[in-house]
Amino acid sequence: MASLTIRQLDERLKKLLRLRAARSGRSVEDEVRTILRAAADEDGGEAAEPISPPASKSPRRPAIAPGVKRVLLIVGGGIAAYKSLDLIRRLKERGIAVRCILTKAAEHFVTPLSAGALVGEKVFTDLFDPAGEFDVGHIRLARETDLIVVAPATADLMAKMAGGHANDLATAVLLATDARILLAPAMNPRMWSNKATQRNLAQLVADGVALVGPNEGEMAESGERGTGRMAEPLEIAAAAEKLLSAGAERPLAGKRLLVTSGPTHEPIDPVRYIANRSSGKQGHAIAAAAAAAGADVTLVSGPVNLPDPAGVTVIKVETAREMLQAVERALPVDVAIFAAAVADWRVANEGSQKIKKKAGQATPDLTLTENPDILSTIAHRKSQRPRLVIGFAAETENVAANAKDKLARKGCDWILANDVSPQTGIMGGDSNTIQLVTAKGIEPWPPQTKQDVAAMLIARIAAEIARS
Repeated sequence: MASLTIRQLDERLKKLLRLRAARSGRSVEDEVRTILRAAADEDGGEAAEPISPPASKSPRRPAIAPGVKRVLLIVGGGIAAYKSLDLIRRLKERGIAVRCILTKAAEHFVTPLSAGALVGEKVFTDLFDPAGEFDVGHIRLARETDLIVVAPATADLMAKMAGGHANDLATAVLLATDARILLAPAMNPRMWSNKATQRNLAQLVADGVALVGPNEGEMAESGERGTGRMAEPLEIAAAAEKLLSAGAERPLAGKRLLVTSGPTHEPIDPVRYIANRSSGKQGHAIAAAAAAAGADVTLVSGPVNLPDPAGVTVIKVETAREMLQAVERALPVDVAIFAAAVADWRVANEGSQKIKKKAGQATPDLTLTENPDILSTIAHRKSQRPRLVIGFAAETENVAANAKDKLARKGCDWILANDVSPQTGIMGGDSNTIQLVTAKGIEPWPPQTKQDVAAMLIARIAAEIARS
């Protein structure tokens, strides 16, 4: 009779009975008899006692402030899993709350301890964890998030997702969620190009899954190169931030922005060129911040070693003349931001073959000619001039005075001036110290990261456009 009674109970009560029986060391049937005997007692004290969950129940995550976005990071089992630790840090730098699931394969590359130390709470690994599943943990994980990021997304994980499998915690959560999903694929190039992987990819894209990468480059295996490298953590964080901001306030929605970035390379001969030390980090950060604010962004970039910002149209050029042509083709725009460090001169007599050094031969005569001034050209246009033209002044002395002079000569609206002397570490570094120079005066900005400079600039642009 006890067995009949248990079969008719709902699943929740069955689970509670099993847990209570395990605590007392009895079988489920004996536990039922114990409860019934207590119910028959005059005071009914045992029966009235509430059935409590075990003491090992997993704690709820720390309270999150209102408005903070939540990401659930699923780490797949690939060599690129080590980058997931940096990705956690990059997401948290952006004020995003992060939770983490490691697949069994991922635990061969990173440990729950290392990931947990970075996210600041328990890392989840097991679908059948009694503590986590007491309150249907995988459903809770699927619901308590604004975005799921899978990085690295292995070929196996993508195949399971495309087929609707749910045989571990990661795939169960992915099947149970209604949040957006962002995949950062990572695998050997031949696995990526395999027809089965491409079929799975097509299905996932049709299902509304977003992608970042994979990139082209060297693989972990010696001598392997091709498309299959996981996107860099900064690139994934930017893509996640853009997805999280969808539907949020986007002050530049409907506006077109043009940004130039990086150096230009002016050839001397087929193997040598004139250039400068610009990394492109500031220009790329501005383009990413503008895209996050809802703008339609075109980034004209010189040669840099940086990933393309997510959601941005990127045009890659080499020389100053190519950059000017690309800029003019991108018009009309509402705002043009000229962050590129364009070479002022090029070699007038560029060699068609490599210039050879020979004993006793005189030093080659390199005649320089001036490159086009892109900032001034656009600022002085009679037609299709952007309503806001912004330049940069990279100086090593008299920063404010030189920037004020440049503002007047170039005819632009704002100048962002900075001291790029070697001791500052700004050229090629991750931080910047800006003075905003306008017709109204000079406004010093605090030292901050280049991402923060970009966010501050975009906020000022949005406010200026709203006023005009």
